[in-house]
Amino acid sequence: MIILGIDPGSVITGYGVVAWDGQRHQHIASGDIHSGQGDMAQRLHRIYCAVRDIIQQYQPTEMAIEQVFMGRNASAALKLGQARSIILLLSAMNDIPMSEYSARQTKKAVVGTGGADKNQVQYMIQKILALPSIPSEDSADALGVAICHAHTRQGLDKLTRASIGNDRAN
Repeated sequence: MIILGIDPGSVITGYGVVAWDGQRHQHIASGDIHSGQGDMAQRLHRIYCAVRDIIQQYQPTEMAIEQVFMGRNASAALKLGQARSIILLLSAMNDIPMSEYSARQTKKAVVGTGGADKNQVQYMIQKILALPSIPSEDSADALGVAICHAHTRQGLDKLTRASIGNDRAN
């Protein structure tokens, strides 16, 4: 399974591509999409083009995105929602299943606690994926979302197999 994880942002969008074979994670690619300042339509277009190109290059089989965290700034939340909508649209246009995870779920999957700070997430991502250096905050978050999705899928797959086995036994 090739998972494209996305940490959406209206200025910086992190991405991470991870292969998961059910036991090991393998880092394929990661980085930051800098959409710049100024006109929101142009920034969204840059995000669209960059994520479209990442999808074309790495052919993910599944995608995962960080859910919106509603802070005190409604304007920032709206801009974040617009960036997320571009990514959700690309997922649908390419028939790639999309899952959403909260920052707390991602931190728990990567660090073991939902209250971990950014530095802990970056450090654990570097260790889990055997990266030569610590990734940026945004790409670490995106890689974390991909890893969280892999662990979630693995758990769901186990439950499905157990359920099928129980159905056959009855």
